[in-house]
Amino acid sequence: MVSDEQPSTEGPATFREVFAQREYRFVFTAGTLVWIGDYIAKAAVTLLVYRETESVALSAAAFAISYLPWLIGGPLLATLAERHPYRQVMVACDLVRMALLLVIAMPGMPTPVILILLFAANLANPPSQAARSALLPLILTGDRLVVGLSVNASVGQAAQVVGYLAGAAIAAANPTVALLVNSATFAVSATLVRLGVAARPPAMKAAHRSHLIRETGEGFRMVFGQPVLRAIAILVFSVMLFSIVPEGLAAAWAGRHAEDMSQGLAQAVIMAANPVGFILGGLIVGRLVAPARRIALMRPLAVLAPLVLVPALLDPSPLVVALLATGCGFAVAGMLPTANGLFVRVLPDGFRARAFGVMASGIQVIQGLAVLVTGLLAERFSIPVVVGLWSSAGVLLMTVAALAWPSQATVDASINAARRQGSPDPVRSSSGSSQPEPDRPAGKPDDGPGGHPPGSPDPHRHAVT
Repeated sequence: MVSDEQPSTEGPATFREVFAQREYRFVFTAGTLVWIGDYIAKAAVTLLVYRETESVALSAAAFAISYLPWLIGGPLLATLAERHPYRQVMVACDLVRMALLLVIAMPGMPTPVILILLFAANLANPPSQAARSALLPLILTGDRLVVGLSVNASVGQAAQVVGYLAGAAIAAANPTVALLVNSATFAVSATLVRLGVAARPPAMKAAHRSHLIRETGEGFRMVFGQPVLRAIAILVFSVMLFSIVPEGLAAAWAGRHAEDMSQGLAQAVIMAANPVGFILGGLIVGRLVAPARRIALMRPLAVLAPLVLVPALLDPSPLVVALLATGCGFAVAGMLPTANGLFVRVLPDGFRARAFGVMASGIQVIQGLAVLVTGLLAERFSIPVVVGLWSSAGVLLMTVAALAWPSQATVDASINAARRQGSPDPVRSSSGSSQPEPDRPAGKPDDGPGGHPPGSPDPHRHAVT
């Protein structure tokens, strides 16, 4: 039996082993469809609102409203996923979003109503994504979880590119069709999850429930009160503070070198660079680097992420800026799934969804603040100076975070403590009969008691996943 306490010294899990898990195939397919549909809808709603109002501000508000639920109540909404079976939460959220998108697609809908309905639909994102995140460690075990997280993160970035391109093309012809496509993806996702995911009891038993706000507070105390979880949170939050900056300032940056290429093309190249690097880093490091080596590389990659952006001080061309952003995305994707995997092993059972809410909401806030602050600084100073010095400060911060990393003895003790606290119930159907365990590749033993490591968060965008 392979222990969860130490990273395997064998080679990394393969994509074939990950996709051999039947439940993962269903969850992965459903999630990918929803990702693509969401980005199609963002492009469609933005254009629809602009056509109706000719207001850039309202059009931007339609785009940004998808992030609002995370900012005002992400952890609270994610806690709901802990109270109910994960499959039930995912299906219910998909059906709610499907119905609201159908209403938004109705002809002649007033813009204020569209914005309200869009906000209501996006309220389902935190519990749905929290449930999906918490479900993955029940499906994928050991290093298969880390590779699965890498696949999810990389495919999510690709879905962003495909969704925006498809959404812009469809919306230009008929925004209503794009909204109907998004609604259909939710319907298919709900069907796949209902048919392909086994029924499991809620992570939080009824006897352990208190007040929703108190339960949410327990999630914060778990993440920031446990030394290893706190160290992971600091590492992830810090790296997000710097990696988003090139993408956020791409439009203004592109205008500095109009002689090199058109401003539109320059902006597209810079904005696409980070997702491309993220895709490459997630797939290459997740698949080709051995588990023990990934653990060793996690902190150096965290320092490398802002370090590769420091040459922005030299005011390079947009193409060079894109290459720097690609390197940053590669470094982030190389360390993030490993951090996720360690987070899973240290987090006690019953806190997965709440921990996801804390991490995902924190990342949304931090990325927004990073773009806002650097944008304000760029109003007074040149963009290369702002990005270069901001990234230099990032190198110092990441170095301190890496040096303050808990000792291996502390990490091992935390993993053992989480294993003792987490004793998940066996998978059962609503009738109480045992369900078959997810498919396991031939020759692959269980990776710990109950067949899964205790606890997990899940990344949205670059969030911990």
